[in-house]
Amino acid sequence: MLSQAELALRLGRPQSYIAKIEIGERRIDVVEFLKLALILGVSPASVLENLY
Repeated sequence: MLSQAELALRLGRPQSYIAKIEIGERRIDVVEFLKLALILGVSPASVLENLY
């Protein structure tokens, strides 16, 4: 499990960027979504399948 700080570092963003995504204050685009999925080691398709 990654901390917000570790995830932000891997994305090249500040920790506050991740915090805002988590609380729904910031939306991400498709490219950011794919990068996050890659870093977290999850399939983007599996994330989308679990939305509904």
